Amino acid sequence: MFYIRPAATYNLTVKGLRSDTLPTAELCKSVLDTIGNTPLVELARITRGLDGAVYAKLEYLNPGYSKKDRIALQMIDDAKSSGDLQPGDTVVELTSGNTGTGLAIVCAAKGYRFVAVMSRGNSMERARMMSALGAEVVLVDQAPGSAAGQVSGDDLALVEDRAQQIVRERGAFRADQFQLGGNARAHYRNTAPEIMRQSGGIDAFCDFVGSGGSFAGCARYFKECDANIKCYVVEPEGAAVLAGEAVSRANHKIQGGGYAMGDLPLIDRELIDGCLQVSDEDAMEMTRRLARDEGLFAGFSSGANLAAALQLLETKQRGGRIAILLPDSGLKYLSTDLWP
Repeated sequence: MFYIRPAATYNLTVKGLRSDTLPTAELCKSVLDTIGNTPLVELARITRGLDGAVYAKLEYLNPGYSKKDRIALQMIDDAKSSGDLQPGDTVVELTSGNTGTGLAIVCAAKGYRFVAVMSRGNSMERARMMSALGAEVVLVDQAPGSAAGQVSGDDLALVEDRAQQIVRERGAFRADQFQLGGNARAHYRNTAPEIMRQSGGIDAFCDFVGSGGSFAGCARYFKECDANIKCYVVEPEGAAVLAGEAVSRANHKIQGGGYAMGDLPLIDRELIDGCLQVSDEDAMEMTRRLARDEGLFAGFSSGANLAAALQLLETKQRGGRIAILLPDSGLKYLSTDLWP
């Protein structure tokens, strides 16, 4: 027979500390309160022997496992404040899966219907997650000649056409991450200030470009803090249009960006101090090293950012402190060849 002591008589201690002396945290009112304030980790094992440091912002620890949770909340709040989004409205967006997941979470918490429009070339984990979160997921066939897992600008154009059609048919609000300023503003207001506070200062920032929002927002904030901070865009080899190169490999494997789109309205080119290119192989190997050497389970673009940061430590930023984002979780790529 077990006797359970009344709760009031317990004297809870942790390593000799009374419970009333332990740090306290506020109760979150909803999942939205858990977005942001992600940890910044120095990649000391991977950079051992190199002159300098890489600081990785663990964006995959947001509730939707990506940095896009931040922009989803900002875009929906902006639309609600402006009156563009009314109670009961439907929200639609083109997505590679991460923005869609963020919007599914935000719309569920705020009571909006959400339709995610995604290419079949993206990993299916993302579609399943969005569906589980209550989103309606519309999958669009890839362009002729495209390979699964390698989403090109042509594939994205087909997704854009379908998203526009659904917006017209349903009179929906388009949470357009490529156009709406809330994308960059979320990172300007939150991600970049967190990095500066956590790091105590950086010398450079590099970022794999999809919509361009995280680069635009972070780079602007960093430059306002210190004009000497260098900011670099990261693109796939063979699809480096921001670097002014012709596209030779539109169907690269680095999911979530590198769409070979020269027109990215959110990016002010005056913020770009240089362009870096990363191969599929290097992005994948660095993603695996993050897991194996640092215990950080992230996706393709995280490896691309790390590969670019290591390029900088060996060249232009030798001895510097370089900040990168780990944009999403490796859990979203278990069906791909990233994890053989």
